[in-house]
Amino acid sequence: MTPLDLMRVGPVIPVIVIEDLAKAVPLAKALVAGGVRVLEVTLRTPVALDAIRAIASEVKDAIVGVGTISDPADFERSIAAGARFGVSPGLTPALIEAALACPLPLLPGVMTPSDVLVARAAGFTALKLFPAQQAGGMGMLKALAGPFPDVMFCPTGGVTAASAADFLALPNVGCVGGSWLTPKDAVAAGDWRTITALARDAAGLRPPAR
Repeated sequence: MTPLDLMRVGPVIPVIVIEDLAKAVPLAKALVAGGVRVLEVTLRTPVALDAIRAIASEVKDAIVGVGTISDPADFERSIAAGARFGVSPGLTPALIEAALACPLPLLPGVMTPSDVLVARAAGFTALKLFPAQQAGGMGMLKALAGPFPDVMFCPTGGVTAASAADFLALPNVGCVGGSWLTPKDAVAAGDWRTITALARDAAGLRPPAR
């Protein structure tokens, strides 16, 4: 799948931080049960790659990817764990070279028009605006639509359940990323019913394809 294909699967990609490996599979199952299939597990904890491996192996309907790619070596480790896509907070020449040399689709992070120019010159036209709110939010996305009509964005960072629909209404937004689908207290308590309900609400924000 290309990054643009991933954007079309559903309107929200949850940004997931796994602290307890035992929670990874039931959390993924709860999200999928609510209609959210594209899952970004961030490389922010020691168990992240094991969590991706477990989800890829045990949750067949999940499309699990790896977030917070910041080092070229992350690509090989992510592929070995079973990740189907990658997400980075930014883009460097080394990351561009690694991404173009491996089969893992990358959704690279950008924050400025110059970042978009660099990413587009490297062949990326599906991008993550990060951190979205600090970068200017909806105002920035509207401004970017003029000079970059061929680019689709996944704004992430400061997007909430309350603001997601407004972001999704913009023609150059393919989906949004957010952490509100996996609140820490619900995950810690194993409250999968709450997670599924949040996922169901998120999946209903917009039809998967348009």
